[in-house]
Amino acid sequence: MPTNHIDSTAPAGVGGSRLPAAPDDPRPIRVPGRSRLAVVGVTVAAALAVWAILAPLAGITLEAQQGGRMHINAGSVFFASAVVAFAGWGLLAILERRTPNARTVWTVVAVITWIVSLGSPLFNGIGVEAKLGLASLHLVVGAAVIAGLRRTALTAAERC
Repeated sequence: MPTNHIDSTAPAGVGGSRLPAAPDDPRPIRVPGRSRLAVVGVTVAAALAVWAILAPLAGITLEAQQGGRMHINAGSVFFASAVVAFAGWGLLAILERRTPNARTVWTVVAVITWIVSLGSPLFNGIGVEAKLGLASLHLVVGAAVIAGLRRTALTAAERC
C-alpha cells in the first residue's frame, strides 16, 4: 500500500515547487502550478476591465499628449499591458539565470519602474479625469505584474 512520504533529502523544487515554508518563515513561497502566462492573461484582463469601466461606462475620455494627441482605446490597453507583463517575465527569467536572489532584485527593479512610470500619465494625460484614469491603469497593471510574477520566481535551490 503506497504511503505519502516526503523525502527530506530531496532537493527543493522536486515535484514542481518548494514545500510550504513554516509560518514564521518570511520567505515568499512559490505557488505550485502558477503559470507566468496566466499572469500575463490576468494582467491584460484586469487592464481591459479597468479601461471598460473608465471609458465606455464612466464616459471618461482617456487621452495623452505624447508627440501628438493620443486616444487610449482597448487595443492600446491590451497591447501595452501585454508588453509590460512579457517584459517583466523576460527580466525575471534573465535574473533567474544570472543571480541567486533574482526574486528580490526583480521586485526592487519592478517597483521602482512602476513608481517612475506613474509620471507619464500624471504629466501627459489631457485633463484631470484622463490623468487619474491612466494612473489607475498603470497601478492595476503594475500590481498584477509584480504580485503575479513575484510568486512565480524560482529560488536558487529550485533552479539547480
